Amino acid sequence: MEPATEARNAISFGPFSLITAERLLKKGDEPIPLGGRALDLLIALAERAGEVVTHKELISTVWPDVTVEEANLRFQMAALRKALGDGRDGARYISNIVGRGYCFVAPVTRSSAKQPVPVTAIATTERVQKLPPRPARMVGRDETVRSLAEQIQMWRFVSIVGPGGIGKTTVAISVAHALVDGFHDAVFIDLAALTDPQLVPTAIASALGFMVQTRDPVVGLLAFIGDRKILLVLDNCEHVIAVAAALAERVVSEAPQAHILTTSREALRVDGEHVHLLYSLDCPPEDAGLTAMEALQYPAVQLFMERAAASGYGAALSDIDAPIVARSCRRLDGIALAIELAASHAGSLGIRGTAELLDNRFSLLWQSRRTALPRHETLNAMLDWSYSLLSEREKLVLCRLSVFVGDFTRQAAGSVASETDVDEAEVIDAVASLVAKSLVSTTVINDSTYYRLLDTTRAYAAAKLAERDEAHRIARRHAIYYSEFFEHDEIVQSLFGEHDFSRYAPHIGNVRAALGWALSDHGDVAVGIELATWTAPLFFGLSLFEECRGWCERTLSALNDTSRGTRQEMILQEALAMSSMYTRGHTDQVRAAIERGLALAEAFRDRARQLRLLAGLNLFLVRLGDIRGALAVAEQGGVIAQAARHPAGTVWAECWVGGAHHFLGNQVEAQLHCERGLALAVEVGTFNPNFFVFDYRSIATVYLARALWLRGFSDQALRIMKSAIGEAASRGHPVSVCFSLGYASALLLWAGDLPGAGDLIEQLIVHAGRYSLAPYHALGIALKGELAIARDEPEAGIDLLRSALETLRAQQYNLQITRFIGALAEGLRKTGQFEEALFMINGGIARATNSGVEFDLSELLRIKSQILAAQHDRESAMNCLTEALAVARAQSALAWELRSTMALARLLCEDGQCVQARHTLAPVYDRFTEGFDTADLKLARALLEDLR
Repeated sequence: MEPATEARNAISFGPFSLITAERLLKKGDEPIPLGGRALDLLIALAERAGEVVTHKELISTVWPDVTVEEANLRFQMAALRKALGDGRDGARYISNIVGRGYCFVAPVTRSSAKQPVPVTAIATTERVQKLPPRPARMVGRDETVRSLAEQIQMWRFVSIVGPGGIGKTTVAISVAHALVDGFHDAVFIDLAALTDPQLVPTAIASALGFMVQTRDPVVGLLAFIGDRKILLVLDNCEHVIAVAAALAERVVSEAPQAHILTTSREALRVDGEHVHLLYSLDCPPEDAGLTAMEALQYPAVQLFMERAAASGYGAALSDIDAPIVARSCRRLDGIALAIELAASHAGSLGIRGTAELLDNRFSLLWQSRRTALPRHETLNAMLDWSYSLLSEREKLVLCRLSVFVGDFTRQAAGSVASETDVDEAEVIDAVASLVAKSLVSTTVINDSTYYRLLDTTRAYAAAKLAERDEAHRIARRHAIYYSEFFEHDEIVQSLFGEHDFSRYAPHIGNVRAALGWALSDHGDVAVGIELATWTAPLFFGLSLFEECRGWCERTLSALNDTSRGTRQEMILQEALAMSSMYTRGHTDQVRAAIERGLALAEAFRDRARQLRLLAGLNLFLVRLGDIRGALAVAEQGGVIAQAARHPAGTVWAECWVGGAHHFLGNQVEAQLHCERGLALAVEVGTFNPNFFVFDYRSIATVYLARALWLRGFSDQALRIMKSAIGEAASRGHPVSVCFSLGYASALLLWAGDLPGAGDLIEQLIVHAGRYSLAPYHALGIALKGELAIARDEPEAGIDLLRSALETLRAQQYNLQITRFIGALAEGLRKTGQFEEALFMINGGIARATNSGVEFDLSELLRIKSQILAAQHDRESAMNCLTEALAVARAQSALAWELRSTMALARLLCEDGQCVQARHTLAPVYDRFTEGFDTADLKLARALLEDLR
């Protein structure tokens, strides 16, 4: 055997050795059993490592003179991969090149079976020496490198395109090292050092190791490459892109074994090129509850913490700091260089100090490693490189686009960055060019294309805009654009709460920025008033209640004499009233805003808005506990709605009249009006009867369920309440969701379903906290306290109720205070604090009687009777129960009547009157026709059995 032939007897890769002459595969010293067909496949692929072997070639090699389907090939390939452990623990040996064949991608060495010294060791070393060192560690790009290695073998010409600092060069070097053994030559050429584009062919020739001696260097280069299998890595093509593109096209076309991998901030756009867009490192989403373990699943955070540790930051990432690091990574858009520069200061500044400095544009000047390329020494230098390659038009447009915060549309860019209609078309062309050059990114949201500057690019461009002395002029144009945009948007300017506003969420960052500028000392207050007016529905529709309140307060305080008494003030007063009520409770400021808005709506004869503000006043009075006043407002609204032929207003009026009767204790009237309101809603059809956020079909459903439960129809009530929760959840509005959760959990507490109530209460607390709905959050805490007492955990329940009641009183959310006073008194009784319990329950009874909120008066009287019985005042306890029963019967509240009757039966039985006790309880129990699985009816049935 010739030496060259013998040298090919063994092929080594990973932990395996393939001895072709003996048809033996070994892992270390252990033979690996492999079928004959699978072994033939392995030999065919390994002998042509780095090349694509077509399906046809493999089939003809493994099944000569036999016709088989490709399914046979796939089956044997699966067996081979399983034997090799391909894909396990990061091992990759065979790559499927879709539509073409397979490629053996692992590095191989060929040797004599007896003396496994690689004969190609010198050649491999030489090839590696023509590449920069392999990166010691690359975060979050392993899959990208594997994918690019497959692409370059399949397509031969791939361009890695992305913004500066994102890691294109690092990825390209890693790909080259992964493929080096499959090529006769692999060279890396950094074109950034070239000042003359015409020197590109000469630079490539020099890297390949030959001297161009022809007049046309391209011809000489192509002649030298010939049929050699080489890999050219052309790094940083953007500033010599025309020459680099033309040369790459010719090499791929005329040198059949040449492969080219380029990096550039824009695509070369020539035949044969396949573009691989390199995206930022994945960052954690915005989540205040993000833990360190969760954050470290994201490559951006991993890179940040690695570089922070290298800078001397010795602590592990804590749960407290995890959201801060995540925010920093998002602020830096997941750009690897930016993250490295920022994290390098964590050793001296700490994580919080580094995050604070990110708000300062001087972070653009942070120094990189001493060995970094000049254009990567600072973020500023990196951006200077890109900026210097732009035309004057592109520079001007980029600077003006810096006024946008977050996503913006093409129309917004054209309007803000142009001077005339003709100029607008040129601006849009410039935006497209900036996208191609990776300085502006695009994303598709709700089937529409939006544009965005990375935060680092935006800070750089904003500084350039200030140098041009255009910052305030462009900011004013930006604010006017969004003011006019929302003023003429019919959906946004429809009545609050009638539409889904999620499609407008991408604009919110720009609206905030525009308002901040317009209402500042150096802004334009008149523009700010207009903008705040037309965007108030946007903030409210996106459930940004606290922001809505803040902008409305700030704008109303800026009104002058000419601005008062206008439609703009009317809209702002309504928005202020709504947002304040949901975030700050029921203050005099809320009432004043509603009444001022009502006066303006009546002056402008705006009946729709007048009805909505009446709905707001009604809600205000209900929550304040003035139910009689609320009933009068609802009835007034019904009259106005009928006269104005406003069907939504009529539905609202019926629903709130029903709600008022429920809280007053008139459960028959409550059921009548709620059912009438729901029937009217069905007659009207597919409209959205939303007033002050609430969908009054949901409101009517909730109040109907409560009235039905009190009247003894618990199965119907629970079924209807479940439907109300589902409908509120499907609409997704936080206020409606909290409303339904609050009342549904209360109903489950009444029904004795403590686990179900507990689940809903936790959802309520989380949801209210997420949207800063302080009254609903306090309501959730109070319900949690009531639940604890029902679970015989009175100490915990008492603490929760005291805290919640304090908050509810401060916010004047009085509607359900009597109910929670009763629960607190019950807890005090269970802990033996009888005197305080009696004092508490007497205050609750007086409050219910004086305010008219008497729907739970019977229950308060029953609780008082138990406290009196515990103090051995049985006569007073009996009198209390007699009064409770009279109230329950007058209200048609069979559920409360049953509870008081059970309490009376127990007292009678304790006095030895068990027969009388049974005769008292049985008729009440017999009036129920459903709900026999609920807690109260089970207790009543058990008590009746005991009384026998």
